[in-house]
Amino acid sequence: MLSNHFQNGIETAKRVWSRIPNSEDLQYIDDAVGLLKKSDGSGVESLDYEVIENYAYREEQAQRGKLYVSYLLVVKWFFALLIGIGTGLAAVFINISVENFAGWKYSLTFNIIQKSYVAGFIVYALINLVLVYSSVYIITQFAPAAAGSGIPEIKGYLNGIDVHGILLFRTLIGKIFGSIGSVGGGLALGKEGPLVHTGACIASLLGQGGSTKYHLSSRWFQVFKSDRDRRDLVTCGCAAGVAAAFRAPVGGVLFALEEVTSWWRSQLMWRVFFTSAVVAVVVRTAMGWCKDERCGHFGSGGFIIWDVSDGQEDYSFVELLPMAIIGVIGGLLGALFNQLTRYITSWRRNYLHKKGIRVKIVEACLISLLTSVISFCLPLLRKCSPCPESDPDCPRPPGMYGNYVNFFCSKEKEYNDLATIFFNTQDDAIRNLFSAKTIHEFSAQSLLTFLVMFYALAVVTFGTAVPAGQFVPGIMIGSTYGRLVGMLVVRHYKKLNIEEGTYALLGAASFLGGSMRMTVSLCVIMVEITNNLKFLPLIMLVLLISKAVGDAFNEGLYEEQAQLRGIPLLAPRPKYVMRNMTAREACGSGMVVSFPRVVKVADVVSILRSNKHNGFPVVDHARSGEPLVSGLVLRSHLLVILQSKVDFQHSPLPSDPRGEARPISHDFGEFAKPVSSKGISIDDILLSSDELEMYMDLAPFLNPSPYIVPEDMSLSKIYNLFRQLGLRHLFVVPRPSRVLGLITRKDLLIEDTETVNTVELQSTRVRMENSDRRLMTRNADAERPLLNGLLVQD
Repeated sequence: MLSNHFQNGIETAKRVWSRIPNSEDLQYIDDAVGLLKKSDGSGVESLDYEVIENYAYREEQAQRGKLYVSYLLVVKWFFALLIGIGTGLAAVFINISVENFAGWKYSLTFNIIQKSYVAGFIVYALINLVLVYSSVYIITQFAPAAAGSGIPEIKGYLNGIDVHGILLFRTLIGKIFGSIGSVGGGLALGKEGPLVHTGACIASLLGQGGSTKYHLSSRWFQVFKSDRDRRDLVTCGCAAGVAAAFRAPVGGVLFALEEVTSWWRSQLMWRVFFTSAVVAVVVRTAMGWCKDERCGHFGSGGFIIWDVSDGQEDYSFVELLPMAIIGVIGGLLGALFNQLTRYITSWRRNYLHKKGIRVKIVEACLISLLTSVISFCLPLLRKCSPCPESDPDCPRPPGMYGNYVNFFCSKEKEYNDLATIFFNTQDDAIRNLFSAKTIHEFSAQSLLTFLVMFYALAVVTFGTAVPAGQFVPGIMIGSTYGRLVGMLVVRHYKKLNIEEGTYALLGAASFLGGSMRMTVSLCVIMVEITNNLKFLPLIMLVLLISKAVGDAFNEGLYEEQAQLRGIPLLAPRPKYVMRNMTAREACGSGMVVSFPRVVKVADVVSILRSNKHNGFPVVDHARSGEPLVSGLVLRSHLLVILQSKVDFQHSPLPSDPRGEARPISHDFGEFAKPVSSKGISIDDILLSSDELEMYMDLAPFLNPSPYIVPEDMSLSKIYNLFRQLGLRHLFVVPRPSRVLGLITRKDLLIEDTETVNTVELQSTRVRMENSDRRLMTRNADAERPLLNGLLVQD
């Protein structure tokens, strides 16, 4: 597989810099994963993280004083507070709902099976079926973008790609209620991944002032209208989602830093940390309020905290070998999981889901019935074991907090070990697998049976049209084979201080590392959810091994799924083959579509209809007749101008013959595209024949300072520049023949008390005679570089 990647390196490099595929390139509809591929190519679109310094932007910045800057800073912190509160409340609502549905289901089923196991199975399967049907119906009919975990889409958004519909209000509603149905219905899925998407949706909605479609917007919140500010809010939402899902605030911050975001700043770190802290306070307050049985079946097991502080006290050097083996197993099983889900998801997209919404509903319902049959019937095949004398509460009814579940046992003081992990909620099952002082609770046959069946269910279920997370299922899979290895270690070394639960914890970490390829954030999350710092070195060991083994076979789960969804992520490092390619080679032989400074309205409409480019160079002409690059104008800005019609003019000459931009009647916020939306389309604009014959002066609307690179710059260097700056367009020009100056670090160290007019640059600069200076001043425009190409992320 590595050789195939290398052989296709040149084609991959060219695709990175070309525009994103539209519906002509990807002929499929993938509603199940939230990509709406339409004929207008609105499936995915790049975001404008670069500051467009046109006249409207500069005029707005000039009117802002220090007081307004302070006001924006206060609003950002206030939004961080609201994101934390909103995400925490959403997580509490989801957990309370899931725990209550599961508690009612298991209580009713347990009461019925006292009389008839057949009737109990029918009731159990019907409850699961109703919950799953409600989830898949909400997704398919109301919010198709809410399917899946949502992390690949959010990762793409923070990488600079906007997938239509992923941050809308209906997506938020579908994510919350769909997660309740899919997780409460017993599917081999988790609610942690969807909670990350939920936090991102809450942050995005706050950033744009609410939802105008459902009349839930407020002008007081419509402060941040740029993609750059919204990106920071969404980053806070992602961290809040992880903090709420695992009660791991520090892990949430590191997850946002390591896994989802591509740009990071120290100021953002503080706001993300504050948001995660707020989530922790909200969740802890809600759990304290629910302790007095105010929340039904929701209790101490409702939120994830698998306390293993009473587990193994220490470990010996000889145990490092089996722990390393756990890391290898996790890497192999994680890579296999990624590959199998990739194949099945691709088959679903290309064959099954093309048949319509009804097929998606039937598929989810059939998987629900299959899961109910396996989880109910397999424990019936196992013999019950006598309860240990050390636990007076044994046995316990299904779905209750604690170990040793009674299920189809002839005697009162017996329990079914397979039902303890199968016929139970996932959180309680993991808590039982992690538990200490329970050496003989599970048999090897039961653990192996559960591992094979649940692994298969997780592979088949992931990719259905329901919200689907893989954190908790991955922990269940890893903790099962980890406990198996622990059982072998206990029997081989025969030491009393070895706990099987410790190896279950390491197995869970190894599978997540082998599947998701996270290291630092996952390590901190595992320490926070287990409340035991002693295992930190061991968790680090298995994570490093499992990630190294998994990377030898394929990419991480989210990267694989992003490729299937057509999300063109820019990886942290460029491919090796890019070192031998130049900017000119990456541009290809295609002609660059450009505009003159003053352009006819009919020509603008024709060009916008004939292609899907989102940025166009504006080329003017010097007095000598040589073409000059004036700047870059965005498609979204052109559409705003065409729709308003106030900037049309009858003359084909510039509105200001001196070449300066005249004041415009547009606010900078008018050019902002709505979040996760198509914005204005050229088909929505109606122009009369007289208006088509008029002209537009683009000087006030273009970005006069786009990023420019010489044509012989290496593609790997351009890749790093493109990704680190969050660019969308990059001009490629011939190598310039004259140097105007040289900027060093000293030129950037300007004191606040000094003004621009009094600052003396301290850098080394090109010395020129006065005559040369006058000559350069006269011919500065004539010597500006010509446009050679355009590297875009359209």
